[in-house]
Amino acid sequence: MLIVRCSNGVLWLNINLHMKICIACFLRFYVPEQIFKDGALDLFIASSIPVLKVLLITALGSYLALDKVNILGEDARKHINNVVFYVFNPALVASKLATTITLDSLMHLWFMPFNILVTFMIGSLLGWLLILCTRPPSHLRGVIIGCCAAGNLGNMFLIMIPAVCKEKGSPFGSPDICQSYGLGYISLSMAIGAMYLWSYVYNIVRASSAMIADKSRKLHVDISSRESSSSELENCTEPLLSSKEFSPSLEHAHQKALPVTRTESRSEMTILDRLKQRIMTLFANTNWKSLFAPSTIAVVVGFVIGLVPQVRELMIGNNAPLHVIHDSASLIGDGAIPTLTLILGGNLLKGLRGSGVKISLIFGIVVVRYIALPLTGVFIVKGALNLGLIPHDPLYQFILLLQFAVPPAMNIGTITQLLGAGEMECSVVMLWTYALASISLTVWSTFFLWLVT
Repeated sequence: MLIVRCSNGVLWLNINLHMKICIACFLRFYVPEQIFKDGALDLFIASSIPVLKVLLITALGSYLALDKVNILGEDARKHINNVVFYVFNPALVASKLATTITLDSLMHLWFMPFNILVTFMIGSLLGWLLILCTRPPSHLRGVIIGCCAAGNLGNMFLIMIPAVCKEKGSPFGSPDICQSYGLGYISLSMAIGAMYLWSYVYNIVRASSAMIADKSRKLHVDISSRESSSSELENCTEPLLSSKEFSPSLEHAHQKALPVTRTESRSEMTILDRLKQRIMTLFANTNWKSLFAPSTIAVVVGFVIGLVPQVRELMIGNNAPLHVIHDSASLIGDGAIPTLTLILGGNLLKGLRGSGVKISLIFGIVVVRYIALPLTGVFIVKGALNLGLIPHDPLYQFILLLQFAVPPAMNIGTITQLLGAGEMECSVVMLWTYALASISLTVWSTFFLWLVT
């Protein structure tokens, strides 16, 4: 126990980070005495410490990406992104999911996949409305919808929930029990979020980047064809057809009339036929290989290991014959969170230099992620609780609510780097959203902790 003496009184805290002292002393000047008695300050500190941890690792990544340091340069970040995409993320998802997911827990957590789907649907709708209002360039539309729809459902939770469980003001009981159940909730959240991200957001960003590539390719073909045709006309000296030879007679005039039946048949095309044609076009343009991204395959592997008892007995547990495979995957997966956070810090450095992104666009994404979605989440989760769709578990409710308030997924930056579309603009969006997350996520986490207790 450590006594922290402030000028306005004495505050007793279990200190594991010096930042907690600064927060407590600073708030002691401005927060009334009644709040200390109600325990709201403990909730605020429990919510702010995890966010500060993320910001510290992000700041370290930005420092390593400086030109004078040049440890996390642009080429290094691209190579590490590939390692995260193909190795770290799949190992993390599969190992955590296989350990914590069983048939009983899956029946208990059935509402979470639906809750995440709702966040993606509402975020996509709000992102589409933002595009209509701001009219951004075509190659940014997929990035905007992705940032509004996909939240950081894995890495942020893996840092926040264990830290909240260990804090003094945590309402979730014993830290060990809280972490045990929390890892199960986080694993399913991370797995479902990864599946939605790589099957939905990846294809949206890919489609918007492909449109720009097709337009540039067509423009290049048109310019080259015009240059070739103009050169041919310059070299041509003889007339192609004399005016005497081209004198249409009246008796052959009916043969030169344009057909009308085809246009009439096209105009008479039913709405159902048009809808079928658009659906076929959508399926033809979808990159089906991305549906089987490494993280998506890891979700399937994790479910198979966790839900099939025979496979689970072979791989999970210290006495399992093949437990070394699971232990190795867990060891590799543990490097995903700090690596992704460091890469995020390096990418945010590019956002400081600016890229011509409209302020209204950044403001709109911030409003969607930090105001509209959290308010919607309160009504959805509380409505589900009143209808008896979710259990009276404070930790489970807290994670469901937090899924609506987290910043955009870090893997969106990975997607833009893999596809080479909107990378600079995405860095600017990530810079402002994660900078404001230190305030927004702390406030919403404090409110959610109060709400579930």
